[in-house]
Amino acid sequence: MDHGLHFIAGLPRSGSTLLAALLRQNPRLHAGMTSPVGSLFGALLHTMSQASEGAVFIDDDRRQALLRAVFDAYYHRIHPEKLVFDTNRVWCTRLPALAALFPAAKVIACVRDVPWVLDSVERVVRQNRFEPSGLFRFDAAGTVYSRVEALAGGTGMVGFAYNALREACFGEQADRVMLLTYETLTEHPAEALAAVYDFIGEPGFPHDFEHVSYDEAREFDSRLGTPGLHTVAPVVRRAERRTILPPDMFARYAQDTFWRDPLRVPAGLRVI
Repeated sequence: MDHGLHFIAGLPRSGSTLLAALLRQNPRLHAGMTSPVGSLFGALLHTMSQASEGAVFIDDDRRQALLRAVFDAYYHRIHPEKLVFDTNRVWCTRLPALAALFPAAKVIACVRDVPWVLDSVERVVRQNRFEPSGLFRFDAAGTVYSRVEALAGGTGMVGFAYNALREACFGEQADRVMLLTYETLTEHPAEALAAVYDFIGEPGFPHDFEHVSYDEAREFDSRLGTPGLHTVAPVVRRAERRTILPPDMFARYAQDTFWRDPLRVPAGLRVI
């Protein structure tokens, strides 16, 4: 990975696909939606663990070489010319390993007020009113309460990402993490991108915030039964709207947005 490697992680529905769509405007960079590298990384860790009888033949040097090889193999057509951003929420749980494998790598964690994350998922589900979502195992039953409980649980799409985010922010490698808020990305995109470039030590680029394009997620979203999940609007703009969550549910998760409270933010953690 001679041209560099960084990561995009954080909460779902918080701008990670938009960030990737903007970064890929820069011909020096490659970025995209969630890649399979995170899953391959985890599967390889398990296979090389003591759960496998072959682990006796694999020392730490071999483990590191094999894990690096996953990135090299997946990005070999892209990386010779571009700096890569790999997107996966799991990377916030892999910082000790990533720090050892790629000492210069940074993590851009996209965040958004947790109730609005849940609201955004629910809105997409309701837009696809005639197609059950794979986010809920294609179950057509359920209510907004059961769906939010499934999302926010420790193994749910939102709950796992939130716990992973806190692990990264309060861990020993927190200096490698920058939190990029959805509000800054959508209201002040030039400021957001300038902060990203500054954080990774790359020269800036004149991005076009009026003509944004990302068309690679349509088949993925369709197979998930959730068309529009990764749709990016052509113009970067924050839309004001009312929540569709019940008031009690919205209030229940309002206190989880720890990065808005200076007293709850770890010293030195960069929040944009």
